[in-house]
Amino acid sequence: MDLIAISRELTTELARLEFGPPVTHVYDPLQYAWEPHRRYLELYGGGTREVVLLGMNPGPFGMAQTGVPFGDIEMTRGWLGIEEPVSRPANEHPKRPVLGFETARSEVSGTRLWGWARDTFGTPAAFFERFYIANYCPLCFMEESGRNHTPNKLPAAERERLFQICDRALLQTVETLKADLVVGVGAFAEGRAKIALADLDVTVGRVLHPSPASPKANRGWAAAAEADLAALGIRL
Repeated sequence: MDLIAISRELTTELARLEFGPPVTHVYDPLQYAWEPHRRYLELYGGGTREVVLLGMNPGPFGMAQTGVPFGDIEMTRGWLGIEEPVSRPANEHPKRPVLGFETARSEVSGTRLWGWARDTFGTPAAFFERFYIANYCPLCFMEESGRNHTPNKLPAAERERLFQICDRALLQTVETLKADLVVGVGAFAEGRAKIALADLDVTVGRVLHPSPASPKANRGWAAAAEADLAALGIRL
């Protein structure tokens, strides 16, 4: 099973789920931003990898716009070389419009993560020879106010159904890539990886999340992340 087939199956299964208050809008970029997502998989999802870096779910100005994990517009277009048509979600929040590659806002987490990859490895080819970046859950959840609602805050019954599907997709992804190490970008992703991959011979670890809400990340995320990777035995 390749990553395109895994993504297709994942979005089909997620489309059957329903979410209640406080969530009022759910975006699935694997649907409306499928073209750039597929391009990401075609360009960078083949072969095997040493390390999978795993995020939580799309940010409103990153993957929710571009279909690429941590997909800040300028990094997606300028460094990854991806710019494809993006349509609109069926139920679009008026405060969170999907403008695709016309989005003016940057995604700080994506700027930091992909910027580190660019500054450390130079070219996408060099980075993806060892690493791959994915999100655990491809859905973006919003409340009536437009506030982002993370998957870990969903009601237990909704979380259980969602996590069952996403766990299976993560397992398939790691098996396909034959990765030795899965590194959660933040505690949530690390925790889900430990559960989903419990029966797989793979090491799970964590790096600091590059969110601007993290004071430590704001003091120098790249250096902190490299220290975390070094502690996991990853030499750059």
